[in-house]
Parts: sequence; structure tokens; C-alpha cells
Amino acid sequence: MPEKLSFTLNGQPVSVEVDGDRKLLWVLRTDLALTGTKYSCGKGLCGTCTVLVDNVPQRSCMLRAGSVRGKEVTTIEGFEKDGELHPLQKAFIDHDALQCGFCTPGMILTAHGVLRRNPAATREQIVQGMERNLCRCGAHPRILDAIEQARDTLAGKPTAPAR
Repeated sequence: MPEKLSFTLNGQPVSVEVDGDRKLLWVLRTDLALTGTKYSCGKGLCGTCTVLVDNVPQRSCMLRAGSVRGKEVTTIEGFEKDGELHPLQKAFIDHDALQCGFCTPGMILTAHGVLRRNPAATREQIVQGMERNLCRCGAHPRILDAIEQARDTLAGKPTAPAR
């Protein structure tokens, strides 16, 4: 049964009439026309549908829309601030870590969670944190390089140019 659902989306308050049991992925893509969040496995296994809920990466294909009531949801569309790309977005471009681009939004938002939990993450810790995100193009080495660059940028360290 449709109900009024209010939450903050990409820094702006939103209110939609939806069934609270509907998956957040479909509310974002269909009702709110934010198509950066992708559908792939539908079982929370690949990470393609990852969004931030109260700044924590969540698989939107598994998340009931009603569970974000009153919370803050960030999609890839809202990740940049004041027209400036986030260091993760810049690093993905620098390292060409977005081959087909399908997994990229979920990769970036998951990487944000990894670096938020551990700002000085080693490459191995980054690998472990990204383990459940799949890239079918095989761009994983470039993705890891991009995350390391973003880690260093966020820490204020000079970064080497992409290879």
C-alpha cells in the first residue's frame, strides 16, 4: 500500500508516495529518475546498486524503501559537491578505472565507505573492502590504483600521475 516516504536525497528533502516494501533501487530509478544507481544481480551480490545511507554503503536492490525514512541517501548523482567532483570520481577518471562504466557508481560509493572507515587503508585493505563489488570488464587493478590515489588526495598527500 502506498505511503508517504520522506528522506534526504543528495542533500535535498524529498517526499514520494510509494509502497514501503518496494526496493529503494526502483524508487530511485523509476520514481525519482536517478539512473546512476544500476540494477544488475538483484540479490545484493555485485555492488552495482550501491548507494550511501547515512554515509554507509548499502545495496539498494535489497533495501526496503521504507527503511530510509528520515535518513540521508546519497547516489552517484549527488556525490560531487558544488560542481566539484569528489576525489574518488577524479581518480577514477585519471586512472581510466571506468571501462564500460556500469559498475562505477557502486565502486565509487563502496570505496567511499572503505576510506571513511579506514582513511589510511593499505592496498590489501582496499582489496578486502572492495571484494564484493564486481567489475565484468576486469578493470580491478585500475580501480584499486584510483582508490589509492583518492586516499592520498583525501589525506593531503601529493599523488603520482596515473600510469
